[in-house]
Amino acid sequence: MRTSIATVCLSGTLVQKLHACAAAGFDGVEVFEPDLVTAPESPEEIRALAARLGLGLDLYQPFRDAEGVTEAELEDVLRRAQAKLELMSRLGMDTMLVCSNVGTASVDDDRHSADQLRRLGDLAGEYGVRLAYEALAWGRYVDDYRRAWRIVELADHPQVGTCLDSFHILSRGHDPAGIEEIPGEKVFFLQLADAPDLQMDVLSWSRHHRLFPGEGAFDLPGFLGHVLRTGYDGPLSLEVFNDTFRQTDPDRTARQALRSLRALESATAEALDRPTPGSADLLRLPAATSPAGVDFVEIKAEDTGAVEQLLEGLGFAFGGRHRSKQVRLWQSGRARVVLNEQLARGTEPALAAFGLQVEDPDATAERAALLMAPPVHRRTLAGEERLRAFVAPDGTEVYLSRGTDWVAEFEGGVPPSGESLVTGVDHVNLVQPWQHADEAVLFYSSVFGLAPQPSQEVAGPAGLVRSQVMRSADGAVRLPLNLLPIGRPWAPQHVAFDCADALAAARSARAGNVPLLPVPDNYYDDLAARFDLDPAMLAELRELGVLYDREPGGGEFLHFYTDTVGEVFWEVCERRGGYEGYGAPNAPVRLAAQAARHRFH
Repeated sequence: MRTSIATVCLSGTLVQKLHACAAAGFDGVEVFEPDLVTAPESPEEIRALAARLGLGLDLYQPFRDAEGVTEAELEDVLRRAQAKLELMSRLGMDTMLVCSNVGTASVDDDRHSADQLRRLGDLAGEYGVRLAYEALAWGRYVDDYRRAWRIVELADHPQVGTCLDSFHILSRGHDPAGIEEIPGEKVFFLQLADAPDLQMDVLSWSRHHRLFPGEGAFDLPGFLGHVLRTGYDGPLSLEVFNDTFRQTDPDRTARQALRSLRALESATAEALDRPTPGSADLLRLPAATSPAGVDFVEIKAEDTGAVEQLLEGLGFAFGGRHRSKQVRLWQSGRARVVLNEQLARGTEPALAAFGLQVEDPDATAERAALLMAPPVHRRTLAGEERLRAFVAPDGTEVYLSRGTDWVAEFEGGVPPSGESLVTGVDHVNLVQPWQHADEAVLFYSSVFGLAPQPSQEVAGPAGLVRSQVMRSADGAVRLPLNLLPIGRPWAPQHVAFDCADALAAARSARAGNVPLLPVPDNYYDDLAARFDLDPAMLAELRELGVLYDREPGGGEFLHFYTDTVGEVFWEVCERRGGYEGYGAPNAPVRLAAQAARHRFH
């Protein structure tokens, strides 16, 4: 289907926004009036630029406070409307958004409002313009799409139809099923936005916290399905007011926006229970198959020697050197760490990539490409495994594998001695730049079908840290995305290994001289107050520097952290009794200890 986006979604000038939308691949735009008013270019120049870029000018918006007014006030409404209709003629546009009245309405009568829309329709008809009437969620009298449609029906004018906006409908909790009672030809325009589940006034929620589809809590595939069942065949358009998007690079935001629409189209096509007139035009992506686990993590640095010493102390075995690259492998159970010193001059150890095991790497890579994920190309010699890969929003490379054939390319490794304490990768914790956190949620949900879990906030020395976990249904892949306070200069990533006995692993790590993060005695005093722990166990936790948490259902979590090496640190954890969390109550202790260590080193 045709895709469109409101210029209010992006930062920059109107010309910059048009270029960004065209470069991303949108078919058209909604022109947000303030963007045009502040532009030095004439309407004719904007029209010509859009034509050169191949962009349709789909909707002019907004026209406010148009109905529910007195007869004397209507004269001013018609005067304003005529000026805007003449402007639209210069732009070559044929659809204008008319919002329900929020400020000047004084007559709460549907027939009165319908009559005034009819008179506006007569005027618009002289310019060949359609009026798409929308119920704002905070409209003074009209705040429900069903009432807006009733007024449009009463107006009974060929130039007057309705605009359906997912935010205005879903934020108020209105049932979108009634949309199917509206004839498709009278749905003049469709605006889509997602949003987080917040408890606040709807106007502030709308103006500051909308998100692109797939980044929030709304059921947009279900909503779009209702719209398509009407026979609507116009563009799928995004109207997202968001403080972050209005500060970030417009080219990147436009690509993020189109990715969200593509994912929404595919999800809607999958969710529709029967063909609809518009469903045949929906984009269908290759199926998203949930990854079966983390295949490996990759640390890149000019010198990875300190990481090797740490891994050896945790019980990892040297898995060999790559036959053609300056890369080494360390293994423990199903946990594999690749150490890469290629093209890393001046680089401190940092998490550069991780691999996910998927059923069909080629189909997943194709899905990622259609969702505009930049591909990764690495030199591969004949006979070597070619792993498909692409770049996540934070710059981390994500590799795809079906199995572990690539491990055979590492030579000279030693077999592990005895039973491995570390058995696999429990989760990979990825720090996200504040301006790209929502994009990361969309990326991992749309490409891999990972589901966002309820976000949590924990207190750190530099402010609150928000964590949003992306998780596969079976928990085989867990990716906590940490959004750190704006301006925080230092934010290491970390990898958490799972084990069957965290106390034994901590004891072994200390014997292997692994530098562990210190835990203050105050923490254990508080732990004794929070939980009725056996004194002997509490003493052992204190002695080994192991942290503890317990869920209401009885599940327990034991874990400890290493010191940070470069820009990465490691966690070893044990889950007991079905514990599903990540030790969030202990995060402030870890953050404070890391901040102190970083300050004095």
